[in-house]
Amino acid sequence: MQQNSASVAVIGAGDYIGAAIARKFASEGFAVFAGRRNGEKLAPLIAEINAAGGSAFGRTLDARISDDVTAFLKEAENFAPLEICICNIGANVNFPILETTDRVFRKVWEMACWSGFLAGREAARIMVPREKGAIFFTGATAGLRGGVGYAAFASAKFAVRGLAQAMARELGPKRIHVAHLVIDAGVDTEFVRARIAAREGPAALDHLDPGRLMNPKSVADAYWALYRQSPDAWTFEQEIRPFGEKW
Repeated sequence: MQQNSASVAVIGAGDYIGAAIARKFASEGFAVFAGRRNGEKLAPLIAEINAAGGSAFGRTLDARISDDVTAFLKEAENFAPLEICICNIGANVNFPILETTDRVFRKVWEMACWSGFLAGREAARIMVPREKGAIFFTGATAGLRGGVGYAAFASAKFAVRGLAQAMARELGPKRIHVAHLVIDAGVDTEFVRARIAAREGPAALDHLDPGRLMNPKSVADAYWALYRQSPDAWTFEQEIRPFGEKW
C-alpha cells in the first residue's frame, strides 16, 4: 500500500456520489476515510481502492453525533494530515406539509444541516492551526429554492448553505477553502431511477435522455477541480447540471 502525505474524509460515503469521491481522491494519492451508516456496506469500495494500490478505510458513522464525528476525523488526521473534509449527507425526502411530522422534519434537519455543522467545526479545529485545508459541502437545488413537498429538505439545505457561506467568510483568511457544490439535477442512482420508473413507468428508463441525469463520477471530478484551485481564485459556490437540465 502506498504512503500517503494527506487524507480526505468523506462523510456520507454512499454507493454513488460518496463512493465516486472516494475513488477519485484515492486515485490522486490521498488516504481515504469513508464513513456512513451501516459501515459494513463500505467493504467492497474499500477493497476495490486498496486492490488498486490506494489507501482506504471505512467505518460506521452517525454524522449527527458530535463525538462520533470528532473521533472519525481524528482517525483520519492521525493516519495522515487531514487536508479535505467532504460532507455529503443526503436526506432527500418529499412530504406534503400537512403530512410532515415533527420526527421527519427534525431528522432531515439533523442529517442535512446539523451533520454539516459538526463536520465543518471539527474539520476546522484540525485545519486552522496549520492554515491549510478544504471543507466542502454537497448542496442541492433545494438549497436555492423550495419546492412542493420539500419543506423539510429545503429548510435543511438552505441552512447548510448559510453555514457554508459563513464558514467560508470566516475561514478563508485562515487559508481554509470552504465551498458549497449545488447539484442541480437528478444523479444517476438506483433511487432516482426507481422514482422515474414509478412516476413515468418502467419503459421510461429505456429511453432516458442522455442529458437528464448526472454521473456520480462527474460530481467527484467537480470536487477535485475545486480542491485544485489556486488560493487567489477560490470558488465558494458552484452549480453543476447536465446539459439537458431545465433550469
